Amino acid sequence: MYAFEFERPSTLADAVAALSDGEAQPLSGGQTLIPTLKQRLASPGKLVSLTGISELQGIRVDGGNLSIGAATPHAQVAAQDHYPVLAHLAANIGDPAVRNRGTIGGSLANNDPSACYPAAALGSGATIVTNKREIAADDYFTGMFDTALDEGEIITEVRFPVPQRAAYAKFEQPASRFALVGAFVAQYADGVRVAVTGASNEGVFRWTEAEKALLANFSADAVSGLTLDGAGMIADVHGSGDYRAHLVGVMTRRAVAAAG
Repeated sequence: MYAFEFERPSTLADAVAALSDGEAQPLSGGQTLIPTLKQRLASPGKLVSLTGISELQGIRVDGGNLSIGAATPHAQVAAQDHYPVLAHLAANIGDPAVRNRGTIGGSLANNDPSACYPAAALGSGATIVTNKREIAADDYFTGMFDTALDEGEIITEVRFPVPQRAAYAKFEQPASRFALVGAFVAQYADGVRVAVTGASNEGVFRWTEAEKALLANFSADAVSGLTLDGAGMIADVHGSGDYRAHLVGVMTRRAVAAAG
């Protein structure tokens, strides 16, 4: 590690003020940021911890929405029963240490292309609430490790509309438990959403062709004949672009079968 300043504010206003320093960076669960600092891939002059801010923590049910504070760890999301599919997804992130330290806000702010929460947020049509505004999930994810957040903007809450039925199927990389490919499928009164993580060079994305097919017939057979081009998919030591494109179809069918 290296020398840096550390602040742990107790209010959101104090956190925003601390982050106005150009060298400051927010720290939530630290499951991505701390290893990044150790590898010298980032070197902020100040870390501002968000874990001591009570207004960023907790889970509440508001009508048909499940609202989760940004500093809420995965383990607490896994323990809620209002949105079972989201609980199942959170329970299968990393290991117990990661689930008790990592937070939903940190995951969405980092937007790792293989993380599970981006698929849940996009597949649910969630709203990402910050200290400045509300951002629809369709507008929030802008590319690999990239989001619509401005400099110094902090996620405060994530609001999930609870669907009529949903499921998440993940083909995981066994060492990290990140998604080699994960498909989140949700059916609402006004349509179907399919979000895929782990596959594309552009990060999480909606598979609109599958959505149209499932709107007409919500069954695994409806997407059996659909394919994606492997050219735009991640290719690494774990699998080629074509392999990941194939897995998108497999995981989507599994998710639909589980939801139905």
